[in-house]
Amino acid sequence: MRWTHVILIVFVSSVLGFSVFVFKSSPAQAGVSISVTVSICGNGTIDASEQCDNGGSNGACPAACSSSCTTNSCGGGSPGGGGGGGGSYTPPSPETKVVFSGRAYPKSSVTLLKDAQISATTVAGSDANFQISIAGLSAGNYIFSVYSEDNKGSRSSLLTFSVSVTAGVITNVSGIFIAPTISVDKSEVKRGDNIAIFGQSAPQADIVVSVNSEEEFFGKTISDKAGIYLYNFDSSFVEYGTHYAKSKASIGNQAVSNFSNSIIFKVGIKNIESIQEKAPIKGDSNNDQRINLVDFSITAYWYKRPSPPTSIDLNNDSKIDLVDFSIMAYYWTG
Repeated sequence: MRWTHVILIVFVSSVLGFSVFVFKSSPAQAGVSISVTVSICGNGTIDASEQCDNGGSNGACPAACSSSCTTNSCGGGSPGGGGGGGGSYTPPSPETKVVFSGRAYPKSSVTLLKDAQISATTVAGSDANFQISIAGLSAGNYIFSVYSEDNKGSRSSLLTFSVSVTAGVITNVSGIFIAPTISVDKSEVKRGDNIAIFGQSAPQADIVVSVNSEEEFFGKTISDKAGIYLYNFDSSFVEYGTHYAKSKASIGNQAVSNFSNSIIFKVGIKNIESIQEKAPIKGDSNNDQRINLVDFSITAYWYKRPSPPTSIDLNNDSKIDLVDFSIMAYYWTG
C-alpha cells in the first residue's frame, strides 16, 4: 500500500468534509490544456456561441431573444416608432439546460454522465463534431463526464469537470476535445522490431504518441479523414521490460485534447499478438484504468448519499463511507 496516498485522502477529506471537487486533468496529464468555455443564456451578456441575450445586451429589443440565445426574434421596425397595434412580445419561459459540444471521432458514439450515471448519448457527425444536452435539471453543482467509443469499440479516457447550473438559464459547455483511443498490435514485441500504436481521433489531427520507459520518447503522425492514426514505434530505442504508451491530439494551435488512457506493452525476446483486453480495476469509477483524484471526486459525491452505484460501492454495503475510501486507497495509482 502507498501510505502517501492514504495520508493525502484522509487529509483532504478531513478538510473538505468530502465536498465534491474535480481536477480537469490528472497529474499524469499535467501540461495539457483543455479548453472549456461556459456561457449562460439569460445573464444579460452575449457570450461565446450566443447570437443574443436578454437582459440589456440584445440591442433595441432586449426581450426578443430566444430561450436558447441563438435567435433574435425581434422583428422589423424601429422601437418606439409610431403607430399602434401589435401586442407586446412575450419571451418564452426560461428553461434549465446544459449543452455540451466539441470533437470526438467521426460517426462515434458519445456518452454523457451526470454524477457518474449515464445521462444521455449521441452520435458525432462525419466531421467528429457533436452536441449533447441535458434538461430538467435543478439548480446546483454537478459532476459531468463525457467519453466516446471508436470504430473498434475502444473507449476513450473520461473527461470530467464540474458545472454550476443556474435555474432558468442555458449553460453552454463548448470546446470539448475528447482524447484519442489507443491500442497496440502486440502485447510483447521482440526488441528491435516495430510495434504498431494506433487508434482514432478527429480527422486530420496532429497526433503525438508518448512511450514511457526510463526515458520518455515522442513520435508524431497525422490522423486520416476517418480519424484513424497509426504510428510504428521502433522498439530498439527502449530497454527490455514493461513500457506504457499514450497519445493526444491537436488541431492547429487552438484545440488540444487531453492524453488518452495508457496502454501497456512489453519489450522482450519474441512477438506476441495483443488481445486488447483490460481487466477492471476496483475503484476505477470512470473506467480509465487508473485510480486517482477523479475517482475520489466521483466517490466523494456519493458520500452518505442513498443508493450509490455498485461500481462505487466497493464493499457492497449500499453506502459510501470511509471503508470505501480505504479500499480505493489500496488500489491507488495516481
